[in-house]
Order: sequence, then structure tokens, then C-alpha cells
Amino acid sequence: MSSSFPSVTDVLNADFDTIIDVRAPSEFAEDHIPGAINLPVLDDAERARVGTIYTQQSPFLARKLGAALVARNAAAHIEGPLAEKEGGWRPLVYCWRGGQRSNSFAIILRQIGWRVEVLDGGYKTWRRLVIGMVHDTPLPHRLVLIDGNTGTAKTDLLHRVRALGGQVLDLEGLANHRGSIFGPMGDQPAQRGFESRLAEALSRLDPARPVLVEAESSRIGEVTLPARLWRAMCAAPRIDVTASLPARARYLAEAYADLTEDVPKMQARLDQLIPLQGHERVKTWREMAEEGAFAALAEALMGQHYDPRYEKSRARHAPDVIAEFDLGDLSIGARNDVAERIVSLLNAR
Repeated sequence: MSSSFPSVTDVLNADFDTIIDVRAPSEFAEDHIPGAINLPVLDDAERARVGTIYTQQSPFLARKLGAALVARNAAAHIEGPLAEKEGGWRPLVYCWRGGQRSNSFAIILRQIGWRVEVLDGGYKTWRRLVIGMVHDTPLPHRLVLIDGNTGTAKTDLLHRVRALGGQVLDLEGLANHRGSIFGPMGDQPAQRGFESRLAEALSRLDPARPVLVEAESSRIGEVTLPARLWRAMCAAPRIDVTASLPARARYLAEAYADLTEDVPKMQARLDQLIPLQGHERVKTWREMAEEGAFAALAEALMGQHYDPRYEKSRARHAPDVIAEFDLGDLSIGARNDVAERIVSLLNAR
């Protein structure tokens, strides 16, 4: 049996116990349906081997080898990750296009008695639904941007607003990147993977209620925001948050503890600013890092690099500012207070 779905939301809300991606690990790593597990029926080396035989020798020999490998790998999955599944377990299986890999695995599972279905069109169907949602269809959500200079705890405020019941789209969280040369938080998703994460996040939001989004550039690290989302963000009303430069510097020195604890990594990131700021200025910043003067370094970076760039960016737009909030000393109490005021503002829109 095969299942078809008209939208991203329908796939994510489908009543299956498990979604199984049987493609090779490299395919899964690039992108997959959120929440799916990877049980490859052919790993990357096996898939390449079968493909070579198919093109250089014969389709028959390739299919024969492929069948043996699929059966062997399916047995390992059944004896391993699937060993504890009960008789009523109902999985959805997919491969690249809903063809031989997924159907071969599904046939074996059905013989056991499990109520398995195959995604019609496989991963290509999922990708088509994601493209339709994030690239081709007008965004139905009403965005409100939270804007402010570096160090004004915008991401922290997003999390506090979410905890208070406000709707939030955390783009940096989806991209696994804080949006600057100091931003990497580990491996970023591939572009396709980011768009799948974005589609899932958007599908969970109520278009009838405003959505708070942090003001970002069109790129976050190595991933690019879909054009429709970026245009909606540029046109969205904004909430400005402010704080003094010393308060922001203290906050950043704490927020970026992962870098302050690894001075060579921080200095390598600073070196990326040489084309923009020159060797002498970056040399001074490197010395601050070496001395452990992280608050002073953060203040210098913001005052000499980030704040001027933000001002130039704002000068190119005419943002509709609907509220301004001063975070004072950026204490937890101040952030909680501003988050509550933002939620009240959003609820009134």
C-alpha cells in the first residue's frame, strides 16, 4: 500500500508510529522528513557498487546483487532497531522516489505482519511539498521582527516569549548558527535540510496569530533564507530593543562562553575580519582575547565593527517600528519584563 499527502502538514501529522528513510546515510544527512529514522537498505558504498554494475555490466546483475544486499540489511534492521516492535506497529517507509528500495523493504516488513505503507513518490514528494511551501506559496503568517544591535539578547527574548505562549520562529536555531562569524554552534544543516526544518516550523504556527522573528540577513552562516520569507521579513513591522554598550559587552562575554573558553578558536574567527578591519585592528583584538579581556573585546567589536554595519543596513530600509524597549542592564529580570511586554503587544495585534 502507498500513501499520498497534499501538504507538509499532512505528512507531519500522519498517523504512523515511525517514519523510516531507507536511503543511504549521505542522502539522509543532506535532508529527510523531520522525525524520520534512517534504516538504509543500501549504504553509500553498496549503492555505488550496485549503480556501477547497473551501468557497466547489466541491470539484471545489479538487481540480483541489490536484492541480496537489501535482504541482508533488512535482516539486520529487524534483528536490531526493530526487534522490540509489536504486531500492531505501523510504519511509513520511503526512499528516493518510492521505488525499489522502499518497496523491497516494505514487502519484507509486511510478511512479518506489520502494517507498513510506502510514501507515494518517496523523498521527491516531500521535497516538492517543501518547495511549494517555502518558495512557491505566499507566506500566510503575520511576522513581527525583533530588532536591535548585537548583544541585545534578541535570541534570549525569543525563547522567553515562546515560554510565555507567544508564537516564535527561531531561524538561528533552525540553522544551528548565531548569524555572525562567531555564530557556528556545530554542524549546520544542508540547504535542503534547513528548508525542511523551516517548513516543519512554519506548519506548526497559527497564521491567525502574529509570529515573532529575529531580524536577520538573508544568509545565516551557510544557509540562505527563501526569498518569500526574506521579503516578508523586510516588510514586517519591528520591535526595537536597546541596551548600553557596556551592558551588551558583559552579556556577550557570558553568552559566547564556548568561544571565550577556546581562545585559539576565537582568534581564528577574528582573523576572518582582517579584510574588513585590517591587520592592526584585528591584532589588537587578538591580544585582548589572549589576555582574557572578553568584555572589552566584545565592546570593541560592537563599537568598531558590528554597530556601524547595523546602522548602514537600517539606513537602506524604512522599518515600521511599532515599539521600543530598553533592556537596561540586561539582567534576567529586565529580559523577563521586556518579554512579557512583547507578548502583550503581540496579543493585541
